[in-house]
Amino acid sequence: MENKVKVIGAGLAGVEVAYYLANNGVEVELFDIKPNSFTPAHKSKNFGELVCSNSLKSNDIYGNACGLLKEELRKLNSLVIEAGDKCSVPAGNALAVDREKFAEYITEKIKSNKNIKIYSKEIEEINFNEYTVIATGPLTTNKLSKKIEEIVGGRLAFYDASAPIVAFDSIDMQNAFFGDRYNKGNGDHINCPMNKEEYELFIAELLKAERVELHGFENTCVFEGCMPIEVMASRGENTLRFGPLKPAGLDDPKTGRWPYACVQLRKEDEHGSMYNLIGFQTNLKWGEQKRIFGIIPALKGAEYLRYGVMHKNTFINSTKVLTYNYSLKEHPKTFFAGQITGVEGYVESAGSGLLCAIYLERIIKGKTPIKISEKTVLGALTKYITTENKDFQPMNANFGILPPLNCIVKDKAKRKYQMAERSLIQIENFVKENSNG
Repeated sequence: MENKVKVIGAGLAGVEVAYYLANNGVEVELFDIKPNSFTPAHKSKNFGELVCSNSLKSNDIYGNACGLLKEELRKLNSLVIEAGDKCSVPAGNALAVDREKFAEYITEKIKSNKNIKIYSKEIEEINFNEYTVIATGPLTTNKLSKKIEEIVGGRLAFYDASAPIVAFDSIDMQNAFFGDRYNKGNGDHINCPMNKEEYELFIAELLKAERVELHGFENTCVFEGCMPIEVMASRGENTLRFGPLKPAGLDDPKTGRWPYACVQLRKEDEHGSMYNLIGFQTNLKWGEQKRIFGIIPALKGAEYLRYGVMHKNTFINSTKVLTYNYSLKEHPKTFFAGQITGVEGYVESAGSGLLCAIYLERIIKGKTPIKISEKTVLGALTKYITTENKDFQPMNANFGILPPLNCIVKDKAKRKYQMAERSLIQIENFVKENSNG
């Protein structure tokens, strides 16, 4: 049985894959362009570099899905979470870290492992006859990106243009109604009407809102393929009323007429717990999104499971090409892990790498296949990126992707608590199942 794996990329996903496999007796060849070369966003020669923030988000297990995900990863002996805990700095309930110490800790663990050989070079070809994990992240080099395009049979998404997602139970349905345009459909959309005064206020605030500063490598070509709603609004006061806020064909039950403007929301998951704001891709700061989109009456108290983002983010359409164990359907020895699969965020990226490694180690050693429960955050993320979705966009950890409880719990805090308890039981069962061989 072959006992060697090539891992491409030493970001958070790649180091999780390499470390887990090596600690379980698998020989690993880890390839990264550092320190001979760097992407436009990376500066440190160390592995596991955090480039956007020094926070790994909340540590709240019962109130925040990313906090719960971190606890799941602790139980799976994640290197990244171990490094985060070891290198943490005071930040309230968040896991903030000293970024340099964090990367140094990870790099030392990788370099000192006798089963890991490190090569500083750019990989341009993929050998389908050897076990390979591609974990090159959102800034995959151009040559490898072209090769991946050939492998997955389609163009990579070079820019992530995601609209916000809100929790269904936070939508004010007194100010919204179900229905499709001209009643063509099954009435699945949620429609959020606005009158003239509300719309004009919305446009005025949108035009003066603060935007996220783009990095040098995130040039303006992103706007032509998927125009941000604030850019669209700048082209004329009524532009949005003839675009994503078009009211035509939507009869408001309260008035029996079309509203002045109307935002449509689309179901994001099979359970109907998450809804996407159609056409609301945006580059606004997160606080501004909550403030301005809150002008829409039905979204005044909306809970955002994911804010809209626009940045360079190479990812494959995992829903079409990946299996549950992160291997390609057409090439079972080739695996993907990390943000390139469509998971969004540092912790999510690390989690996908660790789960990929667990599955791969079992394959290499001929063990019985196992599958993590979708009732865990890690399992739910995996299901999300491997379930058919024609509007696939990257997803971060949130309670909306978890399947509902067997009973109705109206109190949101209690519902999250029970989901977290259920998840922790499932992750313990997965740990035991994996250790039993």
